[in-house]
Amino acid sequence: MNKRDPGGPPRLPDFELRPFRPAGWLRGPHAQTLGGRYLRHRGGLAFRRERVATPDGDFVELDFALLPRLPWNDVTPGEPVAVVLHGLEGSARSGYVHQVLRELGSRGIRGVALNFRSCGGEMNQLPRFYHSGDTGDLAFVLDLLGKRFRGSPLGAVGFSLGGNVLLKYLGEQGEAAPVRAAAAVSVPFDLAAGARRMERGMGRVYTGFFLRSLRAKFLAKGERMGDACDAARVLAARTFREFDDAATAPLHGFRDAEHYYAESSSAGFVHAIRVPTLLLHSLDDPFLPPDAVPRDAARENPFVVEGFTRHGGHVGFVGGGAPWAPEFWAEAEAARFLHDVLVEAGGA
Repeated sequence: MNKRDPGGPPRLPDFELRPFRPAGWLRGPHAQTLGGRYLRHRGGLAFRRERVATPDGDFVELDFALLPRLPWNDVTPGEPVAVVLHGLEGSARSGYVHQVLRELGSRGIRGVALNFRSCGGEMNQLPRFYHSGDTGDLAFVLDLLGKRFRGSPLGAVGFSLGGNVLLKYLGEQGEAAPVRAAAAVSVPFDLAAGARRMERGMGRVYTGFFLRSLRAKFLAKGERMGDACDAARVLAARTFREFDDAATAPLHGFRDAEHYYAESSSAGFVHAIRVPTLLLHSLDDPFLPPDAVPRDAARENPFVVEGFTRHGGHVGFVGGGAPWAPEFWAEAEAARFLHDVLVEAGGA
């Protein structure tokens, strides 16, 4: 797939997206979503953790994947490095993060996973967490890696919430983005539409799972929270909108949930991306209605490769002929895309 500006040079390498064929034994969006969560292998990958102080007096934790033949103490100019961003209440230990790091490593790309604040196993210091539109920590980490590995083209892969952060960042930065190639999987492009979708049917089950974790973190913060928000409202929240209105918005400088959603949804930034970017998203994603996917903006942007599928669920995309040998299409295609841009095309 090779898009061109009218009358201009190619903006993307020749990249043909391989079709996704869902596993016959894992049919439907919920089966794909849950299968993707529980079938991905989390073992066999070691990390070197580094805690990095942030400019606001807090910290984030980076996990550098330790892969054969790709030592971190011997990165020569031209060898690519990719940042991986996890989803809501995930971490560097999430199965899809492990999977994409292995896929990247098999193609000669070193990977480092950014654990969003509070997600690395130890609570962060400030009375705040992370959110879908917070691009500050990503910018900080990319600057740090760019200085540490001078001459290495940078890539990025984001899943779900992390994909929203990544696309928003790329749109904000435009041509100034230090990332030379990116891929985003199962992005909640329109946060308000996603919140509404999660208030009915199976969405309530998924929501309950996430909110139990978020409420537990809020309680773990204890006195650090002070009077930053109304604790009773936070603990009583039963929908994403209620939680975001009670906690996410006041903790991160938004008026309310609607303001947070309007300012943080990545759909409004896709048109401004100026870096080769692959979007992998299923139109049956149970976390987002299909009409909320910015297909026109993606189609009209010469820097974007559209990977919209009919099936796949949310961070599912499980293929393969048998449950004991699943295949994970999204991670493989994301890594292949980054390789084509960062290695084959020289980071163009």
